[in-house]
Amino acid sequence: MSDNIYSVLAGELDIKVSQVEATVKLIDEGNTIPFIARYRKEVTGSLNDEVLRKLDERLTYLRNLEARKEQILASIEEQGKLTAELKKKIEEQTTLVSLEDLYLPYRPKRRTRAIIAKEKGLQPLSEAILSDGFTSDMANAFIDIEKEVLTKEDALNGASDIIAESISDNADFRDYIRKYTYNNADITSSAKDSEKQSVYEMYYDFSEPVKKIAGHRILAINRGEKEKVLTVKIELDETPILSYLERKLIKNVSSDSQTILKSAIADSYKRLIAPAIERDIRNELTTTAEDGAILVFGKNLHQLLMQPPIAGHVVLGWDPAFRTGCKLSVVDATGKVLDTNVVYPTAPQNKVEQTKKVVLDLIDKYNITLISLGNGTASRESEKIIVDIIKEVKHKVSYIIVNEAGASVYSASKLATEEFPNFDVGQRSATSMARRLQDPLAELVKIDPKSIGVGQYQHDMNQKKLSESLSGVVEDCVNKVGVDLNTASASLLEYISGISKAIAKNIVKYREENGRFTDRKQLLKVDKLGPKAFLQCAGFLRISDGDNPLDHTSVHPETYEAVDKLLKMYHLTLDNETNKTIIGLKLMIKDYKKTAEELGIGEITLRDIVDELEKPARDPREDMPKPILKTDVLEITDLKPGMILKGTVRNVIDFGAFIDIGVHQDGLVHISQITDRYIKHPLDALSVGDIVDVQVMNVDPVKKRIQLTMKIKD
Repeated sequence: MSDNIYSVLAGELDIKVSQVEATVKLIDEGNTIPFIARYRKEVTGSLNDEVLRKLDERLTYLRNLEARKEQILASIEEQGKLTAELKKKIEEQTTLVSLEDLYLPYRPKRRTRAIIAKEKGLQPLSEAILSDGFTSDMANAFIDIEKEVLTKEDALNGASDIIAESISDNADFRDYIRKYTYNNADITSSAKDSEKQSVYEMYYDFSEPVKKIAGHRILAINRGEKEKVLTVKIELDETPILSYLERKLIKNVSSDSQTILKSAIADSYKRLIAPAIERDIRNELTTTAEDGAILVFGKNLHQLLMQPPIAGHVVLGWDPAFRTGCKLSVVDATGKVLDTNVVYPTAPQNKVEQTKKVVLDLIDKYNITLISLGNGTASRESEKIIVDIIKEVKHKVSYIIVNEAGASVYSASKLATEEFPNFDVGQRSATSMARRLQDPLAELVKIDPKSIGVGQYQHDMNQKKLSESLSGVVEDCVNKVGVDLNTASASLLEYISGISKAIAKNIVKYREENGRFTDRKQLLKVDKLGPKAFLQCAGFLRISDGDNPLDHTSVHPETYEAVDKLLKMYHLTLDNETNKTIIGLKLMIKDYKKTAEELGIGEITLRDIVDELEKPARDPREDMPKPILKTDVLEITDLKPGMILKGTVRNVIDFGAFIDIGVHQDGLVHISQITDRYIKHPLDALSVGDIVDVQVMNVDPVKKRIQLTMKIKD
């Protein structure tokens, strides 16, 4: 691979070339990003998963760029037009756009006006017009009845077409015009029918400089254009561009060619260059907007997946509805479904008392301590009934309203059918409501990340790119937490480093046929799970109460021998009951570098091992904000300006964040109301799942809009 790629990546990511070389080697060997991030820190210099994913993505782009350069060089050489200077220019290009600009004059074309003119023998006339010595009488020599050049004007028009195309094909001109347009043009949108009401009304007469427009606005006007509500254009005063081209091409302002050249320049710009540049710029704006939206979506998804589990509760999942009734599912502390039911407290049945009796009986029978209520249709009505029920329960019961996003997708999926073959979609959805509280990560991995609803305009962007990015986020989260090898579902296992869908199913099958795993080495007996896959996955799979206590930690089996030596050095032992014997190990080691050398491992690996031994199988989600448990209902009509409330961040977008304050309608904190300090994006200050204090600014019950601020005033 070109050494230049290593240098480019190092510069872009602000890391050493040696780190890039080492990481690329690991990637090319088939190692996954989570494995490299966790177990190859010595090799990469402790690059984290975020940097590694950026490196992997850019590596793919740059390799594709190199491959395209080779194709273009071969094509031009085949035409016999490759010069040393052109080859050097092509090899120096750093983007596909600039590369294609250079290739434009050599790209095989359909029969353009310029090609037809060349076929008529008008190329020499076009070259004469571009030179100092042209006179208008020269055109007479190119009149040819057989070639359909009937007049002097026909000859000049054909020559002008050749000149217009040559101007358009000039890479330097294109580069200048593209940059000038980006820096000076406005992007505008107007309504196709200004009388028609729509969600795009703010864009009915909209204009903003191209270089300043925010990504979410680009995605919004793109959607409006796609739905045939808006007309979108790039508008620019073309005078400076035409003047630039005239300065470059007209050598003698008093020559006979001046008028012809001015006309050819204007034609080239309006007919060939401007439409192409507009497409390029809009594509660039869209790509940048999509990348930004995907980044926000990914960060939101990461926070959502890393929400702390609510352990130790028997949970009642409540999927609200009107006509078809509210589906209930009782799930024990391990996620096992104990009971299901359907109640009809809402219109049209309104069987409130009967519902109360059923739910109270379930709470008493299974000692339910938490109710997980979906936020969909009839949620508001269900919440009031739940609050009344809680008041009648002798022991403490709380409830949480959970986001139903993706529940319907999961409930009707093949996976849900396999998991609960005897349940209908309502029972599956209610079960999902309950399990989302007990272990958000384990439950949400069953749903297409795009359906979880923590992004913006996710349906308007490159779906392949979005899916790949979000899958990477899920993969990072699952591997960061680790999974229990004896209880994890196939849908959770398939996100573990090195494990495919087929291997995940084979692990579950092996478990069903042979009983629980007692040793990580047993993974090698699983069909299609060879040594390479074992190396990648073993450290992320946990076995509690197994034969080797280290199997319950993130310590990788490849370092077990080193750990045994380490423990013997300090006369320590491990057991499955308690790891108290190794607390304080960090303080016992006086010289990490020397100790690591004696153990035959790297110093970074040693420090990771010590951290893990002192806090075995520690769940990183413990540091995340805990959900707010509720016992009473709050109406939107209860809100008054000035009220201070505690809320949960549900979604972060480019212009602010939506906060759940318990009234079923999330309130918006605009970016300007998040903090007194300057922030470029709400993610600089907030994350999904954060518990924040907010103050009510304005309430519109009719439009169901709540404006909040985090700049709380007494």
